[in-house]
Amino acid sequence: MIARRVAAVREQIARAAARAGRPPDDITLVAVSKTQPADAVHEAFAAGLRHFGENKVQEAEGKIAVLEDLRAAGLRWHMIGHVQGNKGRRAAELFDAVDSVHDVTLAQRLERGAEQASRQLPVLIQVDLGKEATKFGLDEAHLFPTLEQLRGFKAVHVEGLMVLPPLADDPEEARPYFRRLRELLGEARGQGLVRGRTLSMGMSHDFEVAIQEGATQVRVGTAIFGERKTP
Repeated sequence: MIARRVAAVREQIARAAARAGRPPDDITLVAVSKTQPADAVHEAFAAGLRHFGENKVQEAEGKIAVLEDLRAAGLRWHMIGHVQGNKGRRAAELFDAVDSVHDVTLAQRLERGAEQASRQLPVLIQVDLGKEATKFGLDEAHLFPTLEQLRGFKAVHVEGLMVLPPLADDPEEARPYFRRLRELLGEARGQGLVRGRTLSMGMSHDFEVAIQEGATQVRVGTAIFGERKTP
């Protein structure tokens, strides 16, 4: 079942990329495995997926340990949810990337954890373009000052930006948020504040629109694993 879903999502990505005049290999598919058991991740890995996203350090810890042998074969773990202050150092040790950095304090904790573990940690800055009280993320007005503060970090390096637009039935309603994030990344790169080109935007219901607007990373859970399991 998961293999069929993965194939269908990859086909959708390829179609959306073709419409945008982009090669599908430009887009990294991150399977949102939060609340899913380790065997579901294993099945998705067998179907060709390599990037998996978790949103809680404590839930991911056991899952990562169980699947540790797959790391040598290319499995990469992304932290995509809010990292609580006391979990920053542990997140830096566990994950291959943290895609949801929302302030300097968290970045500092990740920096200390990554340095302690003698590793480099790529991160994305989460931008709150929808100004939703229920979501974390940097206000656009604070993005560039924050990037300036992160410029001198040694272990943590900013590879791009991430956004979670307000949920809407019509995927087209997310387009302005995706477009604005792309513009912000261009400005940040022009100022030398971001190393990479990663635009993490788009989920199961709107990733095709996100790809049209330049997404290089999409986060897909339900379309791959089905409805979420109760943690």
